[in-house]
Amino acid sequence: MIQVDNLTKRYGPVEAIHDVSFSVDKGRIVGFLGPNGAGKSTTMKILSCFMPASGGTAKVAGYDVFSQSIEVRRRIGYLPENAPLYPDLSVASYLDFVAEIKGVGRAARRGRVADVMERCFITDMQKRLIGKLSKGYRQRVGLAQALLGDPEVLILDEPTIGLDPRQITEIRSLIRSLAGQHTVILSTHILPEVSMVCDGVIIIKDGRIVAQGTESDLVRRVFPAARIEVRVAGATGDVAGSLRALPGVVGVQPLASRDGAVGFLVEAERDRDVRPELVRLVTGKGWALQELHQVGMSLEEVFMHVIAGEQEPHEALAGEEAS
Repeated sequence: MIQVDNLTKRYGPVEAIHDVSFSVDKGRIVGFLGPNGAGKSTTMKILSCFMPASGGTAKVAGYDVFSQSIEVRRRIGYLPENAPLYPDLSVASYLDFVAEIKGVGRAARRGRVADVMERCFITDMQKRLIGKLSKGYRQRVGLAQALLGDPEVLILDEPTIGLDPRQITEIRSLIRSLAGQHTVILSTHILPEVSMVCDGVIIIKDGRIVAQGTESDLVRRVFPAARIEVRVAGATGDVAGSLRALPGVVGVQPLASRDGAVGFLVEAERDRDVRPELVRLVTGKGWALQELHQVGMSLEEVFMHVIAGEQEPHEALAGEEAS
């Protein structure tokens, strides 16, 4: 549904994005992640025909964003980071205006506007002037306009920015409900949001794609060994050596002592759970087990690992598409 190949955007001598390539299958929701200035918004503006690229190709719903931009625009809903709204219009009037621009027929327009207002939880604000709304409500009006016309593809740049916790939960549920019916690519700084909403992940850094795939795939590729933190008190002898001798353990790293307990990061074969052996070892030695848990298993840790440059992205993480 979205196919991007070697996309590049230059501003004079500066490259905002360089050789960006990824694909998103029909009906999938993909999170587009990266630090500020990484190239997320630039890529989304190109996909939405808001600005041209300097090189490469991009297709949305089978249409080229450069040579067939009108066809692309008919098939997308776009929510930029700062939604362009008309403050002197009421919510209902604005959405009716947008629906008319998007070609929604007069007979269907009222029902369509009512539907998107209900889905975005702004029905009770329909008569309020947009200029009088809070930032959170303005954001929801922006999402409502993106949904008008029932687009095949939704491009959402920070869709939950400015919302309170309850509103964030509601909008996340709404976006998740779009899976299958719409193809969605969304940019966000909230990593748990991607875990809760998205089917796949694309990470961009310094204008280049450095990782893409499902969250579980990225976790496995960044952390090929399972990692377990263990802390014990009253330990004597070569604790690290005893841990290394356990079947399935491939590495042991000491951690800073805490509350009188020594700590170790135990790396083990991913398909083997060594925690029962760890418990038996500790109890058999008569040590006091204070802590035992897995680490390095979240998208946040993957993101920080990749963005910090601790991983060679093109060798380890860019081998599979996010679709």
